[in-house]
Amino acid sequence: MFGNQGALWGNAMTWWDHDTGTVWSQPLGEAIVGPRKGARLELIPVQLSSWATWREAHPETFALDAPAHESGFRLASMAIVVDFGKEVGVYPVGDLRDTGPANDIIAGVQIAVVLDPDTVDAWSVFSPVAGGLSLTLVDRDGVLADVETGTLWDVQSGLGLEGPLAGEVLSKLPSFTSFLSDARTFWPDARYWGE
Repeated sequence: MFGNQGALWGNAMTWWDHDTGTVWSQPLGEAIVGPRKGARLELIPVQLSSWATWREAHPETFALDAPAHESGFRLASMAIVVDFGKEVGVYPVGDLRDTGPANDIIAGVQIAVVLDPDTVDAWSVFSPVAGGLSLTLVDRDGVLADVETGTLWDVQSGLGLEGPLAGEVLSKLPSFTSFLSDARTFWPDARYWGE
């Protein structure tokens, strides 16, 4: 079980592992002090969005309604990080807003980093492989499409909506957000999209 350790490391939160007394780096998902030092947590695919964006896409969702202050975090000032251990890719959101989806290869894995053009706060990282084809995802007038077949894709779920691959689903890949300045601290050797 984890809790907030209370100290910053590299200007980012650290976690305390109550079972072993190990301290973990939140952005790296790696044990930095204690008996598990050097161990890494398994990353899983996630989706970050505002409650309004999530609720629109998933109206059946129930959630605890707890009072909170609005977060100062804005996706536009962040980067999306894809960390496969051997290689890390960092994708500044501002650049993706200008260029559209990032089609890339990290540690030998084909990826596509996409922003939802309908909102300022939703993104996904997919394995752009469907129907036995490696796809190149592009923004076609505000709609996610692939170059190879012209299929239209849902930005949040990866579901093929219209076209030859309709009904296919692009797999989500593990990724997360970081402030760009913090990304340069934690992953100085990463590949930075657009550089």
